[in-house]
Amino acid sequence: MSTLITLTDPRSPAAEAYQSLRTSLEFSGLEQPLHTILVASADGMTDKSIAVANLAVALAQAGDRVTLVDGDLRRPQQHDIFGVANTRGLSNWLQEEGPAPLQKTMVEGLQLLVSGPTVANPVALLSRRRLVEALEQLQEQADYVLIDAPPILAVTDAAIWAGKVDGVVLLINAGGTKRDHAQRAKSVLETVHARIVGAVLLNAEPDVTMSGYYR
Repeated sequence: MSTLITLTDPRSPAAEAYQSLRTSLEFSGLEQPLHTILVASADGMTDKSIAVANLAVALAQAGDRVTLVDGDLRRPQQHDIFGVANTRGLSNWLQEEGPAPLQKTMVEGLQLLVSGPTVANPVALLSRRRLVEALEQLQEQADYVLIDAPPILAVTDAAIWAGKVDGVVLLINAGGTKRDHAQRAKSVLETVHARIVGAVLLNAEPDVTMSGYYR
């Protein structure tokens, strides 16, 4: 719970930044639909799971119906962040029929689809036609479907997701993500014709001239 700054300290600069990101996404969806969004990092230097969890909370706090999908079938973290079980989730659902095994969270309007048990070949599972059908079902039940996936440059998983969603938000870690890694990640996304709606710089030094305003 301490990682969810949008809940523990909603008036902090970090929480306000997530609210600002939420507003930017809403404006980005005015001309083209933006309901399914992959929030992806270039490499493993970024706390991407914490970032997408906080964005999901910010969207739900604004009154949107949000489904957060832990699409990282290799090193899932969303179940730990929200304190729920990971016994049944995405990996089960992609191999079966029926409704999504969604779990409620402590945030009103926010549901979670955990990763589920690990599988031998995540790429093969994500490459099935079933993934497209699953995303369509999730979209019918929410205003936004946010997806957490492995880093873009680490494995193929994120590129598979990127080619099937409405848009991608690229996460970059200040002082951590190398410039060439960010550029390579962008190239990978362009290769699968992903719609990059923006980039977010994490762990940047705060602007002290803005601190204390209305606090």
